[in-house]
Amino acid sequence: MPQVFEASSIGSIQMKNRIIRSATGDGLADPDGRPTAELIGFYTKLAEGGAGAIITGLTGIQQDGKSSTYHPLMLDRDDVISDYRKLTEAVHRFDTPIIAQLNHCGRQTRQRITGKATVAPSARRDLYFLEKRPKAITESEIETIIDNFVKAIVRAKKAGFDGVQLHLAHGFLLSAFLSSNTNRRTDQWGGSLINKFRIVEQIFAGARKEVGDFPILAKMNAYDTRKNGMRIPEAIEIAQQLEQAGCAAVEISCGMVNDGFITVRSPHFPTEAALRYSYLLSYLPEFVKKTIRPFVPPVAELIVPLPKQLNLYNLEAAERIGRHVSIPVIVVGGIRRLADIEDIIIHQRADYVSMSRAFISEPDIVNRFKGKKQTESSCIACNYCITCMESMPFKCFYGKLK
Repeated sequence: MPQVFEASSIGSIQMKNRIIRSATGDGLADPDGRPTAELIGFYTKLAEGGAGAIITGLTGIQQDGKSSTYHPLMLDRDDVISDYRKLTEAVHRFDTPIIAQLNHCGRQTRQRITGKATVAPSARRDLYFLEKRPKAITESEIETIIDNFVKAIVRAKKAGFDGVQLHLAHGFLLSAFLSSNTNRRTDQWGGSLINKFRIVEQIFAGARKEVGDFPILAKMNAYDTRKNGMRIPEAIEIAQQLEQAGCAAVEISCGMVNDGFITVRSPHFPTEAALRYSYLLSYLPEFVKKTIRPFVPPVAELIVPLPKQLNLYNLEAAERIGRHVSIPVIVVGGIRRLADIEDIIIHQRADYVSMSRAFISEPDIVNRFKGKKQTESSCIACNYCITCMESMPFKCFYGKLK
């Protein structure tokens, strides 16, 4: 019977416990995407605080896929390897593994950030970012993206990372290929599941030639709310395809940006944070903000209702997927209580749990849980941290703007 605070491994990744810090947009890179002393300092706190493993947030593999979050990480060129090596060495001093999450944001970014037009599997506009209609990428551009993912995996290994995680969730580019809602292609990259998965399969195949059995994990959607979007039965097939491709573990999440707060759920719409810091509302004149303030929550929830289930909302999907694959399954989403973590692990409902917002409020939350100093995260899911991520480095606001 597995226990929360016991040693285990995912491939060659050795962990002291089964609680993982899930990928989080930190906003602590420099303007060129290099890790800074501030980022290294925070990751050191995570490692010292007991995290079983740390996954970096939204690390870009090429410029047109750069995240619109504040100062995102980039691993798109060789001259950053030495900077990342400082990060991995700092974390390894605490015997904590660190995994680089690699991503291309596709249409879910901004041209003012990337300097380039957004791209997507098909020319379908994103209703949150409201950029111009994205360019449907050509076959040769797809080959370039595959090559750049492989090169980033090679760089991650050279930089001392213990593994990488491909971001196949939340509507970003690889996720958009996997969903029939965003992938309307009729060539070899769309239509059947085999065709939609082809870009991911070729990334794995290309990487294996370069890095051997270096662990490659994946974060994937189990479901979203889009018409013809992802549903659990298809997600099960994708997880099986990932296992066949040599994936070391799958982290189960849900939703895309157009789904609103389905991915990171909140009991209330973060009105004040949105009015002050969100890209869509922050530039409005103060008198306009004052006028619309009472109407923001009901209008927002009319467009994208807030989900009612706030805790463990991916657990059922993770359990269903786990019954069909033999690789480890990690579950993320609304996990804040030690009792829930123990139930998930001891009863093998998932192999690992991962948390994001709980680590923002308390980087040492794992040590607090292990020492029984605390049995629940102090995070109140106000989502101010998420709402402000395009404007500043992440922080815990605890529902109040200073």
